[in-house]
Amino acid sequence: MTIDAPRTLPDGRPVPLMTGPEREMLESWLDFHRATLELKCRGLDDGQVRLAAAQPSGLTLLGLVQHLAEVERTWFQRVLGGLSLPPVFAEETGYVLDPGRGLAEALGAWRREIARGRELCAGLPPERTGRIADGPMAGAEVSVRWVLIHLIEEYARHNGHADILRERIDGTTGA
Repeated sequence: MTIDAPRTLPDGRPVPLMTGPEREMLESWLDFHRATLELKCRGLDDGQVRLAAAQPSGLTLLGLVQHLAEVERTWFQRVLGGLSLPPVFAEETGYVLDPGRGLAEALGAWRREIARGRELCAGLPPERTGRIADGPMAGAEVSVRWVLIHLIEEYARHNGHADILRERIDGTTGA
């Protein structure tokens, strides 16, 4: 007898596929980590998402959301899509906070970048490649597979930061 895994966790995050085709499994893990970042911001106000974890770091949940919007644009649209686009926010990293930009605006931009990246890369085989346009790895060729694995790693690392930030803000731990 096979027991089916739940499709979502009690907090609403999708459970990553445990079996299936490689591309779908990788995308499901990326979606899980995207949902985890959003969960870490849930229920917080603009002041709370601007609180840094510890000195000397200025890292904030708002900065992480902005940074990951830039990451989504860079890897899916610039690298795999071959598009020449400006940064989503004023700085390429996204970490710098604009006093006029709150969480709702940053999450909206992040969601739009995710949607556009999905649209551009839908149906691309894992072996399909793109080129890194600038930075220390300019000219390097990377596959869709590599980008998906890299983004899973990027989100997992930053979700660890988000765990610490959320605990600092209101004591919420886990997930």
